[in-house]
Amino acid sequence: MAADYYQTLGVAKNASAEEIKKAYRKSALKYHPDKNQGDKGAASKFKEISEAYEVLSDEKKRQIYDQYGADALAGGMPGGGAGGGFSSMEDALRTFMGAFGGGGQESIFETFFGFDTEGGQGRAREGASKKMNLTLSFEEAIRGTEKEVAITRQVPCDTCNGLGAASPSGISSCGHCGGSGQIHQTRGFFSMTTVCPSCQGQGQIIKNPCPSCRGAGRIKAKETIQIKVPPGVDSGMRLRMDGYGDAGAGGGPSGDLYVYINVTPHEIFQREGDDVLIEVPLAFTEAALGCKKEIPTPMGGTARIVIPEGTQTGKVFRVRGGGVKNVNKQGQGDLHVRVSIETPVDLSDKQKALLESFAELETAQNSPRKRTFFDKLKSFFG
Repeated sequence: MAADYYQTLGVAKNASAEEIKKAYRKSALKYHPDKNQGDKGAASKFKEISEAYEVLSDEKKRQIYDQYGADALAGGMPGGGAGGGFSSMEDALRTFMGAFGGGGQESIFETFFGFDTEGGQGRAREGASKKMNLTLSFEEAIRGTEKEVAITRQVPCDTCNGLGAASPSGISSCGHCGGSGQIHQTRGFFSMTTVCPSCQGQGQIIKNPCPSCRGAGRIKAKETIQIKVPPGVDSGMRLRMDGYGDAGAGGGPSGDLYVYINVTPHEIFQREGDDVLIEVPLAFTEAALGCKKEIPTPMGGTARIVIPEGTQTGKVFRVRGGGVKNVNKQGQGDLHVRVSIETPVDLSDKQKALLESFAELETAQNSPRKRTFFDKLKSFFG
């Protein structure tokens, strides 16, 4: 009975091309003969899954297989016999290579063997990136600012200009790799290129190191830099400063500096994204009779809001465009003004007398929420 290609790869019949490829790559790495030398069962399994992938990864072959089965493809399969399948390991390996990029054997070395095939390709390497924390006040964050900070990083050695040697004559070609920075090895079916262990991929040996950097070509230095903070940044955001990380080795480019922002809370304003919330206390009489208020805005200036009579505590008024400018220049947030009614304290005798007179005149219509609340209580206990 012919094998079920979908079952062989462990995928559903409606699996996408990407799901099929992913399943094959996982199984192929597991059963590859180089990882299971002398295991005939693994070699047979490797050919089976390669055969399944050869069919299911090709749209036309997959359609024929779905309609007529594996026998309809037997004559068209590479190395296929009357019963179908790969008759040689070479066909299975060819499929394996194609599934891992198809651009040559080097495309799978790092995944399969754990080697970095690009380490010896170039002697210049990018420097490491650095990070730092920057604390800003609320005003600095929403309006933007410039900060002068000190950082310590690796910079090119000024004694040898990054050469690493006391003089150009103190550098010689690596005899182990012939100056290429790479050595070639053969493992199983593959010929691979790896980094030269003698020169670490540099292709050269420093015989007379620079006394300042001891052959590294870089030294630690403390620098003062200016960080330009755009308006609208907030806690948790990150700024990137290109080229302010460590200098690269062998003349490579410098890494970057990542600046992580932390904003101290404000006493009055509370930020929520690009919107800003402010809580404004109102006197009992202001809320009852209504009034007008000048409210400060976080970006500067004031905004006038009208408090209608009978305003309740917790009411929020919105000032459009009164918030923070978006850090990506995508508009500006709003200012939300929430009012809270303050109960008067330390009343004089005259004030108490006036409030007592008012209480005598107060009706249920003056406190609709209070009336509704007690009506519900009566219904509950009734």
